[in-house]
Amino acid sequence: MPRIQLVTTGGTIASRAETAAADADVVASVRGDALRAGLHDKLEGIEIAVDDFCSVNSFSIDLPLAFALARRIDQHLADPACDGVVVTHGTDTMEESAFLADLVVASPKPVVFTGAQRSADAPDTDGPRNIADAVRLAACPDAVGLGSMILFEGDFHAARDVTKTHTARTDTFRSGEHGKLGEVDGTIVRVHRRPTLRRTFAPTDIETRVELVRMAMGSSDRLLRFVAGDGARAIVLEGFGRGNTPPIVTSAAAEIIASGIPVIVTSRCPEGRVKPVYGNGGGRDLQRAGAIFAGDLSGTKARILLAVALGSGEADLEAVFGALGG
Repeated sequence: MPRIQLVTTGGTIASRAETAAADADVVASVRGDALRAGLHDKLEGIEIAVDDFCSVNSFSIDLPLAFALARRIDQHLADPACDGVVVTHGTDTMEESAFLADLVVASPKPVVFTGAQRSADAPDTDGPRNIADAVRLAACPDAVGLGSMILFEGDFHAARDVTKTHTARTDTFRSGEHGKLGEVDGTIVRVHRRPTLRRTFAPTDIETRVELVRMAMGSSDRLLRFVAGDGARAIVLEGFGRGNTPPIVTSAAAEIIASGIPVIVTSRCPEGRVKPVYGNGGGRDLQRAGAIFAGDLSGTKARILLAVALGSGEADLEAVFGALGG
């Protein structure tokens, strides 16, 4: 009989309204045993153990807590009796926690993140169905080697590729041009593709001093200079299009790189790769200054990779992003 470890962290899937008032606050308060009990007899033949890791909404999760979660997952998977891990997590930062786990969990056993867009006391809550599908995926031999995944509405996605695309819809998680890995259809798990852009690290800690700075028309250099001067260990620039920034920002980035702070360039576009093409203060000048281009990684995913790589003592960040940036 497969044995799956359910690790709970809170989130909407574990949240209820504090009072009966229409405008009551919704807070994480449902423990893992209750989430497991809500599955009823949907998973006959699969044993589910529960680990209440924490109980917070995911907008409160920071890098150290997400790193501790990844280590807890690793500990569970080291048990020969454990066939896979399912993590219930809030949707706001789920893609970041899932990618961090993908980078640091060494075991090939499946790790499946899931949650809900509708709270546990909603009459049409999507939580129990998502947990049941996630457990089936984690228990499936075909899922071995797929790395950390996110499952919602029957579809499962690679942690590197997936992002939350809608604030409220239950099918919020999509993988853009990469596409989903597969789907759970009733009791059947179908794997359509296997991810190739994967690597694991062995960090002793997570580097928290990594900042993400997003560009908008006419952005000044003030924010970039502030984070550099306030102790940032590295910076991700989420630029325009192919990876361009206003000339004043490009000039500031060149000075910051020269001072020894790595700058990684991504795009605010949801699809496509960054590539140094334009001069006159654009991406080509960022490249000349020593900025590292992150392929098609989003700004949030590049920040996670940077935090893990620095925590692992990686000296060649260009090689890291060249291998995982796509």
